[in-house]
Amino acid sequence: MNVPSPGHSRRIALIHTVPGLIATLDALLATEMPDWTQFNILDESLLKNTIREGVLSHDTKRRLVGYVWSAVDGGADAIVVTCSSLGAAVEAARPFCPVPLFRIDQGVAEDAVARGTRIGVLATLATTLNPTTALIDAVSARNGRTGQETVSRVCEGAFDLLAAGDVAGHDAAVAAAIAELAADVDVIVLAQASMARAIEGPSGAGITCPVLTSPKLGIRHIRDALTR
Repeated sequence: MNVPSPGHSRRIALIHTVPGLIATLDALLATEMPDWTQFNILDESLLKNTIREGVLSHDTKRRLVGYVWSAVDGGADAIVVTCSSLGAAVEAARPFCPVPLFRIDQGVAEDAVARGTRIGVLATLATTLNPTTALIDAVSARNGRTGQETVSRVCEGAFDLLAAGDVAGHDAAVAAAIAELAADVDVIVLAQASMARAIEGPSGAGITCPVLTSPKLGIRHIRDALTR
């Protein structure tokens, strides 16, 4: 795996399945990694097919690998996959990728494991819940946190509200699910970057349990890893 030298004009590619995240992550990269320039690859069907099929299929994994190599051919010195539902495909592709390849939820998993013994994982899609929970469990095992436990829940209906354009309804549903889960855990991980807004606006008022979101923590983890 080749990490570009500091004097090199470095480029980072982001592979997206949700167009609404592009502006958020571009802004974070400009703040956290100003020495890097970014370009974006978007294919909504990767996530939509996974939701429809209920599993991350071999075909979707193969297609994601194709986008990874397209990013390499496009001059990327590092690549980020911003969809947590595709985590297993990222893990499968990483050994064959000639540049650093990241998943956006790695940073939030690392932070959660460092913070608490009972970790809540909340998602609005069942296809995202298992990959995020598996990642947290893997980080726990790697760090020897044998007593750690994950409590995973799906916020039913919230994703449909967001898809229908009811952002306020989505945020309120996620905030209510956070408040319910907070009674049982030390820290909560929001499994999808699109959920972060729920704790940033009025819907998040009164939430006292630490709630971790992937956009900012993910970019900071990537920045630190590339710096090292």
